[in-house]
Parts: sequence; structure tokens; C-alpha cells
Amino acid sequence: MPDEQHFDVLIIGAGLSGIGAAWRLQKQRPRDTYAILEARDAIGGTWDLFRYPGVRSDSDMFTLSYPFRPWREPEALASGDKIRRYIEETADEAGITRHIRFGTRVTGAEWSSADARWTVHTADGTTLTCSFLYGCAGYYDYGHGYRPDFPGLGDFAGRFVHPQFWPDDLDWSGKRVVVIGSGATAVTLVPAMAADAAHVTMLQRSPTYVTPLPGRDLIADAARRVLPPKAANRVARAKNILLTQGFYQLAKRRPKLVRKALRNVAVHFLKDPGYVDEHFKPHYDPWDQRLCVIPSGDLYRSIAEGRASVVTDHIDTFLPDGIRLRSGTVLNADVVVSATGLSLLPLGGVRLSVDGEQVDVGRSAAYRGLMLSGVPNFAYCIGYVNASWTLRADLSHRYLLKLLDHMERHGYAAAAPTRPGGTGRPLLDLKSGYVQRALDIFPRQGDRDPWLVRQNYLRDVFATPRADVTRDMEFTRRPAPVRPSASRSPEVVS
Repeated sequence: MPDEQHFDVLIIGAGLSGIGAAWRLQKQRPRDTYAILEARDAIGGTWDLFRYPGVRSDSDMFTLSYPFRPWREPEALASGDKIRRYIEETADEAGITRHIRFGTRVTGAEWSSADARWTVHTADGTTLTCSFLYGCAGYYDYGHGYRPDFPGLGDFAGRFVHPQFWPDDLDWSGKRVVVIGSGATAVTLVPAMAADAAHVTMLQRSPTYVTPLPGRDLIADAARRVLPPKAANRVARAKNILLTQGFYQLAKRRPKLVRKALRNVAVHFLKDPGYVDEHFKPHYDPWDQRLCVIPSGDLYRSIAEGRASVVTDHIDTFLPDGIRLRSGTVLNADVVVSATGLSLLPLGGVRLSVDGEQVDVGRSAAYRGLMLSGVPNFAYCIGYVNASWTLRADLSHRYLLKLLDHMERHGYAAAAPTRPGGTGRPLLDLKSGYVQRALDIFPRQGDRDPWLVRQNYLRDVFATPRADVTRDMEFTRRPAPVRPSASRSPEVVS
């Protein structure tokens, strides 16, 4: 294997997580060689994949942005193209872009304990090796979105699309549009399409909690006027972390109070308590599923102005000119958008094996929410479900670098978490359909530290930098150089 094909660290994915990981790696361990393997032909990950109308963040940009590069745009909830540009600029400014190998989809990786390295295979037949492999491809299946089996879909004469694969030639101006779904994608699409469509109907089986947030952050704006950019960003970031974490804890502890507050906000915008109770009053408690954010109440405003409406019912069958519901109502449509959710895929679909034995991710235990039991020198990045993705991603990067520093100081070639007892809780603790459909393919978490994954940034931001990297970790020392005739096995240290 040529020397240029071996790296200290290989990062899978050039999205928000992958670029953040590379920035931290360059800063803390500048001597390490690395490359980023990106399946797509552009930087951005999720923000390059999704191009549907109105696509935007559902977390504020002061926490979704990197802590080391302030968000300078005026919007607190930014459009997808601005987020993509922000990631690209971060990579360019730090010299990261030249380390990215675009169009390189990783299909599998094999760990050899004898060699203390990963052999990484790509779809184009390229083989690379690395000492540490870091998966930053998120958990969406980029190749497949979720779509139920709709009866009669073949009879529909209009245009049927999935937001994950938005066609460039779709024109909905002056047309009747039905958006199926009630999650984050649906509540984004409806007001965005309502501006030009004849009418947009959001068809949902059951309601989802929706909460308006201002499009501009007044405290951030005020801080920017009197403080340098980094200081102003820290103020806005701290404020938003406290608010979001406080709201989450309140929702878990006082769900009835939060339900009432969210209902009151909806009634304030829509002026119709009956309409709110029919279409915006879920049967579950707040934060059993992720709340949907609507900037400045744009969804509610579209409904109040008559440009959009909500129907809560089940689909009976598609017709040539629309959809017939179980109630008998027919929704006429020229365009139907199936915003019915995403498909999840652990580790970007990369198949792992350790010394010839296939790793069953669904039967593995999650160590600190970023490593797999029994798998050496491998980590993956998953963000919070109740806060900005980047908050947890950045903590994961920092922990990983702390582990690498420890291994280097002590002459360790490999580190693998030992498997705990009593695992069984899902890694992603949400009752959303897209999460529930994927529970069996994601690792489980345990019932004690460091196997218990807490969705609490305020705790993690203090605990993670101080975490004991040796706890429940098995290390293997680098063997001392020996003559070719000698034979020696690596020394294992727990």
C-alpha cells in the first residue's frame, strides 16, 4: 500500500459534523494526516441534499453554527443555502477543502488487530488505510426517503414528489397542492409553496406540536451592536442554550403546562380554538417527539390568510385528480408532496468488521454515544435530539481528540470500549415514526455512565471534557520493534 494512501484519521462525510471534526483535528493535532471521504460532489451533507422550497434550520444558528466560527448573518433560523455556504466557507478558510475526496462513498471497513489499522473500501474500488476511523455521515439514508404504500397512487394524474429528491422542473404556481405529513419538512413546505400556489393543504393523520420562533434574535442583534462578533455570538449562544434546555426540561416535568402554552400561542395566531384543537392538539406530550419550529409563525399566518389549510384524516385512495379520504372527502390536487418522513441509516451504511467478524450495529452498545462496544479505533457522530446537532457533535470531536492524545502519550495502538451489561434502551430516545422504524438497526445504550446517553447539553458540556477516557476502555500497546525472526503479540491493557 503506497504511503500516501494511509492516514492517521479518516473522516467519513463532509457535512456540518465532518468539517467541524477536521477543524478540531487540525487545531489540536496538526501533525496528524487525514482525509475526508465524501460520497457527494459537494460540501454540506444534509444541507446539500435537501433542496425543497423553504428548506431551513429548525434550530437557531447561534447553536447550530460552530463555536469557533461565529454566525454573522442576521437570520436566527437560516435557509439551507446559507447554511451550506457557511459550511463551505469554514472549510475553505481553514484549508480543509483540499483534504476532501469528493465522490468517494465508503462501503465497508475492516479492522486488523495485528496491524492496528482499518482498511477502508469505497464504491469506486479505491482502498485506503487509517489508524482511526470517524463516521460523520449523520443518520439519514441519503439514497431513500420514507414513503408509505399509498393505495391507488398509480392512478394519480398529477405530479407526485418526495422532498428528499426535489425535481428542478416542478412548477406549482397557481396549482392545487397537497402536502402529506405534519413534521418539520411539511410545516416548512406549506408556507413556502403557499406564496405561489392556488392553495396548499397539509394532510396529516394526527397533529404535531408546532412552536413559532422569531426569525431574528433581538438579543443577538443588540449584542452585535456593542460587542465584537465572537463575544456577541457567545452571548446569543449561551442564551439560546439555556432557553432550549430549560424549555425541554419544563416540557418533561410539566407537560400539561407546556401543552396549554403551545395551544394558547396557536389560538393567538389562528383566532379559532376549535380549529386549533382539531389540527394542532397532539395526543402525546411535548418532546415525546421533536417540536416543529415555524419562523415568525409563517405556517399559522398562511392558514390565517386563507392560502393554506390543514386536514386531519387518513388516506383512502388516490384518484386521478386528487386524494379521497376515509371520511369521504376528496382533496383535489395537481401536485402531491409526500413529506412522510425520512429513512434512517446508521454509520452512513458502512459495513464494519473486526478481525474478520461482521459488526452487528443493532446489537452493539453505544459508549458515550460515539463509540461501539468491542470496535477499536472507531467513532461516529450523532447530535442531540432536543437541541442543535452541532452542540453534541462538537463535544464528540473534543472527546475523540482527548482519547487520541491519551493513546499517543502512552504508546497505545488501539482503544476499544468493553461491552457493558444491561443494555436495551434505544440510542435515539424519541417516539417519532422515523426513529421507531429504525430502532433495531441502531446501537443500544446502557443504564449507567459511560454507556448512558443523556440528552442534556448543560451536563455534557461540563462532564465530557473531564471524562475519564480509560473508563470501560481496553487499550492495546504498540509492540516494540523486533527482529523478523521473532514473534510477539500486542499487549492488552484494560
